[in-house]
Amino acid sequence: MKRMFYRGKYVDSADAREMGFKRQRLMDQGSSYFGAPGPSYMYDAPPPIPPAYSYVPPPFPVVRLRGLPFDCSEAEIVDFFHGLDVIDVLFVHKGGKFTGEAYCVLGYPLQIDFALQRNRRNIGRRYVEVFRSRKEEYYNAIANEVSDAPGGSPRRGAPRARSMDERDLSEFKGVLRLRGLPFSATKDDIIKFFKDFALSEDKVHLIANSEGRPAGESFVEFESPEESKAAMSKDRMTLGCRYIELFPASREELEEAASRGRLISKSFEAKDTSEPTPVLRMRGLPFSAGKDDIIDFFKNFTLSEDSVHIAFNFEGRPTGEAFVEFASAEDAKAALAKDRMTLGSRYIELFQSSPDELNEAVSKAR
Repeated sequence: MKRMFYRGKYVDSADAREMGFKRQRLMDQGSSYFGAPGPSYMYDAPPPIPPAYSYVPPPFPVVRLRGLPFDCSEAEIVDFFHGLDVIDVLFVHKGGKFTGEAYCVLGYPLQIDFALQRNRRNIGRRYVEVFRSRKEEYYNAIANEVSDAPGGSPRRGAPRARSMDERDLSEFKGVLRLRGLPFSATKDDIIKFFKDFALSEDKVHLIANSEGRPAGESFVEFESPEESKAAMSKDRMTLGCRYIELFPASREELEEAASRGRLISKSFEAKDTSEPTPVLRMRGLPFSAGKDDIIDFFKNFTLSEDSVHIAFNFEGRPTGEAFVEFASAEDAKAALAKDRMTLGSRYIELFQSSPDELNEAVSKAR
């Protein structure tokens, strides 16, 4: 088994569960990570193993994606691989521009084959190719991002070319794009986030993923370019338990998102906010989770096995999602407090749903 020299000791490297966190810590060290000899964070080759005891470790669980939309977000890639453990997403840039490629680290080597089954499926109107990759390719991509990025930090989607102090007003067009929003965030939440600025609901535009659900992003229109630049002071501040990234955007980008149907419709917003139902949708479940596990997750509520519906794909495999029927809409709303709490080793996302959505999911599984 290959081992990794990390913080003064060797640790097992077969599992990529902590890779996303480790990469961020490594990147915070700057480009010296790839510098002169000395303690290295890269995987060292183990000593030769006698043939009689030879062992072939499982492959590092990383895949490469090609053909991504140029406005693709991490949330869309997580949706693309729904049901799998997405540990890290690294967007690839060249000359400061996104190439349409990315590396995606998964939780287990077994999930590589499941990821490859998504080959040539769509994100928006683009079909995405999925390829096997290797640990070395992933590390080389990190090295290239660090050496190419200002300040020795990898880009995470849209390039952040200069610091706020260095940015010229000409970069600001009166529109900002927000990324990292809780999926349950509403327009009111965003208006409160920018409470020092005059905003109305018609100036806040929530972005939808390919299924028409919140993607964790939005566009916000300000009264002037000066106000949008001033609002950048909120970059990386928190909304709920999430820190929010802000990027200058343009009205053309907003109009393009609207023309492609990527903005959440008012009917969807009204359904989510004014018509609470007793049904919740769960996402991110371990594939091994059973109804008893879900009932235990909601142990403060009265549930039976008949009120838990685990979703399966056309092959009869669990998708990592489930629908739960509560005794009342009030119970379902109270149960949302469990959003992003853990079941086993996975954190679980909760969404308001409806009986129609539940029935549709059940009928597809038959």
